[in-house]
Amino acid sequence: MIDITTNLSGLKLDNPVIPASGTFGYGVEMSELYDLNILGSISIKGTTKEPRFGNELPRIAETKSGIINSVGLQNPGIEQVINHELPNLAKIFHKPVIANISGFSVSEYVYCAEKINDVPNVGIIEINVSCPNVHGGGLAFGVDCEKVAEVTREVKRVTTKPIYIKLSPNVTDITEIAKAAEAEGADGISLINTLLAMRIDIKTRKTIIANKTGGLSGAAIFPIALRMVHQVHEAVKIPVIGMGGISSAEDVIEMMMAGASAVQIGAANLIEPFICKKIIEDLPKVCERLSIKSLSDVIGAIN
Repeated sequence: MIDITTNLSGLKLDNPVIPASGTFGYGVEMSELYDLNILGSISIKGTTKEPRFGNELPRIAETKSGIINSVGLQNPGIEQVINHELPNLAKIFHKPVIANISGFSVSEYVYCAEKINDVPNVGIIEINVSCPNVHGGGLAFGVDCEKVAEVTREVKRVTTKPIYIKLSPNVTDITEIAKAAEAEGADGISLINTLLAMRIDIKTRKTIIANKTGGLSGAAIFPIALRMVHQVHEAVKIPVIGMGGISSAEDVIEMMMAGASAVQIGAANLIEPFICKKIIEDLPKVCERLSIKSLSDVIGAIN
C-alpha cells in the first residue's frame, strides 16, 4: 500500500493536499460539493484584526495561463472568524486547519495570532507577511529580513502552536527572508505567494484592475514557485509548504521533490472546484507508476 501521509511540525496529514488561503473561503462554502475530510488540511481565508471589504472593483483579471487578483484581504475580522467561521468549519471538517492571518502592523499580527492560538481546531498558524507595513512606508513586511524577523519573534512570543511564515516571491533573495524567519523561531515556511502583475485594456487604455496591479497565480508561476521552494528547502532546516500553479498529482510530486513537505492548491480551485479531491485520488496511482512507496521519501529528492 502506498503511503501518501506527510508531517508538518508534528501534525500528521493524511495526504499533502491543502486548499490555499483565499481560494476556499472558510471551507463551509465547498462542503456541498464533496466531503472535505478527504483533504490533508485547509488554509482558511486570510484574516485581519478588523473586518475588511477589500479593494475597489474590478479586482480580478484573467491571463493566458493564470489569474491576477487584487481582492485586498476581504474578510469578516478575527472575532467573527473565531466565534463563527471556525466553529462552523469544525462541524464538517474533523481535522486541524491552518489559520492564515494578516496584519498592517506588528501589533496586529500579534493580536490576531494570540487570539486564534486558543481555537481548538487550529493546528498551524500561517503568517502572511505580504501585507503593506502602514508604519514603515507601505512596503510589505515580507521584503525586509528585519521586519520578517520581528513579526516572527513577536508572534512566537504569544503562541504555542506551530507558526509558518508565508513568503512573498517579490524579493531579491528569498532564502535570506526564510533564514531570518527560521532564526527567530518559525516552525515552517509557506511559499510562494503571488507575483506582482498587471493587465491593460487596450481599448480604454486603462488597467483592468482598479488597483492597477495585483497578484498573479496559476500555471504560469509553477516553475518560479518550484525554484524558490527548492532554494528555501536547501537554505533552512524547517518544513516547507509549497504552492504556486499546482493543478495535478504530478505537480504535487514535483513540488515535493523540490523540497515541500506539503502543498497548497490555489488558483486551480477557481477553475475546477473538485481539483483537490481529484489530485488526492490520483496521487496513489501516480506514485505507483513512478515506483514511489512513500511520499515522504521524495521530499527534496532530486539528483
